[in-house]
Amino acid sequence: MEVALEVQGLNKSFGALQAVKDLSFQLKQGELLALIGPNGAGKSTCFNMLNGQLRPDSGSVVFAGRELVGLKPRQVWRLGVGRTFQITATFSSMTVRENIQMALISHHRRLYAFIPRATHLYRDEADELLRRVGLEEQAERSAAILAYGDLKRLELAIALANDPRLLLMDEPTAGMAPKEREELMQLAANIVETLGISVLFTEHDMDVVFSHAHRILVLNRGELLAEGNDAEIRANPRVQEVYLGGGITYGADGSEN
Repeated sequence: MEVALEVQGLNKSFGALQAVKDLSFQLKQGELLALIGPNGAGKSTCFNMLNGQLRPDSGSVVFAGRELVGLKPRQVWRLGVGRTFQITATFSSMTVRENIQMALISHHRRLYAFIPRATHLYRDEADELLRRVGLEEQAERSAAILAYGDLKRLELAIALANDPRLLLMDEPTAGMAPKEREELMQLAANIVETLGISVLFTEHDMDVVFSHAHRILVLNRGELLAEGNDAEIRANPRVQEVYLGGGITYGADGSEN
């Protein structure tokens, strides 16, 4: 399977604190890869280096044959890397469709289009993205009154507006009810399968991780502690000690034994 993202020797320190230490991994095309670890493990720092918000002290991030280190977030985005955030970032003063249209206008470099025409630009593309995430019936509603789970879906649609080949999802189900978590991650899994997009996501809900990730990376204090499929991660004694609670074992369905 083709490698979509290759990270080699990534390091980042903040003063005396080394947030990420010599991190290396690969993400394959069409793979749903989970990045997990306790609070402070370096997950968000890693994400911020991948999409250009932070510059690593050393290391390499190669996406589709292009070095990303040194590029600004908008340049990384233009190369086909989408991202969702722990805290949703939408325009509450706009309708659901208009949020998508704004992302599409930026993607097509039409930011200087005559403003009164903006509401007529890319409506069909916006509606198709809303259909893909199950929000087509809410296109005319204000984003300000959406339920939290629907806001997460809207953010996902915005992240898909630049037709990404790689999607970074930072704790996509944070703050959601269990049923909403499952629905959102199933949606992401369907998108991976349908569009062949590669997805790297962080997550604290182990049910979500074990149910949907093709492969799992475990960080601890900035270092890669383990990697493997769900069975390998559940059975890893170091992961059990550091992250899963020490001595806790998990059944094939992800439930505690």
